[in-house]
Amino acid sequence: MILSLLVYYVFSSILRAYKEIHFLATLVVFLPVLVVSNLVFFFVHLLLIFLNMEKETMVPGMGKLVVGLGAVCAATAVLVMKRRGQGQNPETPLVAEEEEEPLAKAVGIVEEFEERGGTPAERLKKVADDMVEEMNRGLEDEETSCVHMLVSYVHRLPTGDEVGLFYALDLGGTNFRVMQVILQGREHGIRENQRSYEVPAELKVGEVHELFDYMAERVAAFIREEEGPENQLLPGQKRELGFTFSFPVRNRKINSGTLLRWTKRFRIEDAIGKDVVEELTKALEKQGLDINVTALVNDTVGALAEGRYYNQDCLASVILGTGTNAAYVEHVKQIRKLHGFLPSSDDMVINMEWGNFQSMNLPLTEYDLNLDAESLHPHEQILEKMVSGEYLGEIVRRVLLRMAEEASFFGETFPAKLKVPYILGTDVVSAMHSDTSSDLNLVAQKLTSLLQLHDDISLERRKVVVKLCDAVARRGARLSAAAIVGILKKLGRDTKGEDGQLHRTVIAIDGALYRKYEQFKKHLNDALEELLGHEVYHMVILQLARDGSGIGAAIIAATHSKDSSDKRD
Repeated sequence: MILSLLVYYVFSSILRAYKEIHFLATLVVFLPVLVVSNLVFFFVHLLLIFLNMEKETMVPGMGKLVVGLGAVCAATAVLVMKRRGQGQNPETPLVAEEEEEPLAKAVGIVEEFEERGGTPAERLKKVADDMVEEMNRGLEDEETSCVHMLVSYVHRLPTGDEVGLFYALDLGGTNFRVMQVILQGREHGIRENQRSYEVPAELKVGEVHELFDYMAERVAAFIREEEGPENQLLPGQKRELGFTFSFPVRNRKINSGTLLRWTKRFRIEDAIGKDVVEELTKALEKQGLDINVTALVNDTVGALAEGRYYNQDCLASVILGTGTNAAYVEHVKQIRKLHGFLPSSDDMVINMEWGNFQSMNLPLTEYDLNLDAESLHPHEQILEKMVSGEYLGEIVRRVLLRMAEEASFFGETFPAKLKVPYILGTDVVSAMHSDTSSDLNLVAQKLTSLLQLHDDISLERRKVVVKLCDAVARRGARLSAAAIVGILKKLGRDTKGEDGQLHRTVIAIDGALYRKYEQFKKHLNDALEELLGHEVYHMVILQLARDGSGIGAAIIAATHSKDSSDKRD
């Protein structure tokens, strides 16, 4: 026994000197081996005595050898344990084990979102069918449908032959733009000048005249600066302006429409029910401007007009940006609610307002329900709140908030900034989702800067953030694809026609979400191919609109101006 303890002391001293192994660590491993080895020796010894063979068979020093081997085994075991721990921080050797449980909980929260917000093909097909049903209802009576199917009164679609100088005013959300557009015919292209202005936050919730006076002042200044020898009206031509107003409006004619409700966090109560063209005209008159507001459109109708200007196969348009909407060309005979208006063609552009689409088949999660309840417009724009750039970042923030609260995802110090609604923009989500570096350094940079984090974010946690971004973007993109398939089904372009042939369908698509978020775009296209099949999918062309909300409005002003009408009639 004394020899065994001596061997232990020597080996443990060596090991502790080698890599700072604590005395207790060596003792915990060594003592069981020591006890077992001595017990084995004791029972072997008794067996030999019993057989009266001790003197003949005992090897001198056998007990010491057994104990010595035990000591060697114990020391070796300690060394192996220490070797396995190499690579960890010596001050926190068990950090991976400590992180394992909360990290697993965070992953579980993301996977729960994926499951409850899942978009398998069968569900998406039901969403597309529901969209068609709501479209048909809206064409008969918009009050009975969540998709209002508003008549745009745009019935003269561009041919690409339009020429002249026109203006456009585009109010879409965060900013508004003033544009001067010179149409030279499809073969010679389009020239443009433009200026963008931010809409102050106080004007989004103020009074209607404040917003329109602010815009009219900038229109007047822009025209004074831009009109010159090179940019002049044609002889006898009056200034014509196309007004892109990207909010739900009930048009009464091409240049008149009353506001139904605000979206995109605008809330100017005294504007509801007013004719927005009249409000703009009054504001322009205050500036002494001689200009006619020829057409009232939204960005989606404008995108369709621009797409049609370049390609006569363009039958629909989709906006995927701050908000979302779609428009398409419908046969007049299908618009059963159209009374007392005789268009000059068989076609009419319908402004769907599909952001307000709702369906039992939409995969709503607790985050969606809470976001909607706390929004400026509860129970409205449900599809928009699931797929658009205004809300994708907010959904990610809400999931991260739960991960921080329930799984200490950002460490012991809770990031207070994470509680600020809409602090995490979709542009940040896109940047993190697009990080392809091996260490996902951009993910850490974005979150550290935005949330003012003090602790470093481990690589495993960065991967969880990317997984979350993908889950939210994938759901939004696939739901957008299902809605597009709904339009194609309504037009009979989701399959072969009556002649047994597939027909080429161009859809003009615009919006920063689609243009700048590559992973979102990929998920959308993948879902379209999955739902349509390879053959039909390749006959559906998503054509990126150059500037539907600006150039498109000017084109519609051209097709519906008195000068243009005279030429066409």
